[in-house]
Amino acid sequence: MTDPIADYLTRLRNAIKANHRVVEIPASNLKKEITKILFEQGYILNYKFIEGETPAGTIKIALKYDPVDRVNAIKDLKRVSRPGLRQYTGYKDMPRVLNGLGIAILSTSKGVMTNKKASDLKIGGEVLCYVY
Repeated sequence: MTDPIADYLTRLRNAIKANHRVVEIPASNLKKEITKILFEQGYILNYKFIEGETPAGTIKIALKYDPVDRVNAIKDLKRVSRPGLRQYTGYKDMPRVLNGLGIAILSTSKGVMTNKKASDLKIGGEVLCYVY
């Protein structure tokens, strides 16, 4: 697999379109950090890291739906930086997703974080994906 982050986002996107409650994704440290950010920002209901099935383990993610009209909290997931063309940004020209309503997930020297936290710390990095 050449792009595991794109595979992670595609599995989430497919589970949302199929109205699944839970999705299982092969784990890595970067995917675990992205999952933690999605949980902290309120895009997913819950998550669990399961060790043992594969060498790195598995991430089980419970998707968040509106109880009234069954609309998912995640409207779209877009991969920005990819193996063929890396996208980097400084803190001065940090991307704004949906005019501040969405988040951009960045990989920085201080770890994986949102665009808002990175601009507060005045550090830039590789833009992994947009979530809104």
